[in-house]
Amino acid sequence: MIGELAALGAALCWTFSAVFYKRALTSTKPIPANTVRCLGTSLVLVAVLALAGRIEVLAELPEYAVFLACASGVVGLGLGDTLYMLSLKSLGVSRAVPITCVYPLFNLVWAYLLAGEAITVQVAAGAAVIVAGVWLLSMEKTEKTAETTKERDLKGVFFALFTAITWSISISMINLAVKNADSLEKVYAVNMLRLVAVAVLLTVYSLAAGKGLGSFNVGWKNVMLLLSGGVIAIGLGWLLLTFSFLYTPESQAVPISSTTPLFSTLAGVAFLREKVTAKIGLGSLMVVTGIFIIFTA
Repeated sequence: MIGELAALGAALCWTFSAVFYKRALTSTKPIPANTVRCLGTSLVLVAVLALAGRIEVLAELPEYAVFLACASGVVGLGLGDTLYMLSLKSLGVSRAVPITCVYPLFNLVWAYLLAGEAITVQVAAGAAVIVAGVWLLSMEKTEKTAETTKERDLKGVFFALFTAITWSISISMINLAVKNADSLEKVYAVNMLRLVAVAVLLTVYSLAAGKGLGSFNVGWKNVMLLLSGGVIAIGLGWLLLTFSFLYTPESQAVPISSTTPLFSTLAGVAFLREKVTAKIGLGSLMVVTGIFIIFTA
């Protein structure tokens, strides 16, 4: 039960963080936003570990765990979350989040291709339900404005789907990294390392892009929004998901964490005044239903 509740907590964290990100992205670009978010959140996590007097726990991690944590951060938080922000900017919370949350389906694909696991009729049916749900979400049109076009919608769907792919790879890496962890401190350290790695990479990229410190000038209001979202999503949300792997198999924890669409639909209405149509509501429900059909096969 502890593992399942932790995975559900991760889904809730990712829901609230999406609201903060969407608000910040109305006046800043995704790459600078992700850089500021990762850098600020990594400093917070390092400070917490230092104040707890447990920095030495980093030396207790095996080399493979350090490598997988860093690789997971670059793939999931660097590439994946930048694509995620692009999809949020294009589609909004109530449409982007459900599409990105098909990532458990891709975890199934990796299992089939790499481990040779059989695909049953039930699994195929679940995949069909997910595809249908994504189709409903991607076909739903928002009110037309000068900035909202069919081309932009298609790009948003593309960004969201590739977000799901990168997240699935990142999750598999982080699961392997904590496979033999025997304490919450080590889980925290792995989660912190993945964030520090991508924060360094994005910072170097931003400085090398030629804008210098101007790359981090997103405004104090946006800094607070991005930092709040980062602490909730990465500091707490990813920690909860990583922690859940200690008690619950990945095949159970991951689909529970992907219930974010149901919460994000409500959040989009409550906090961002997004219009949720019958297609969006039905599509969200189908995505989550399809995921659970697959993982109960």
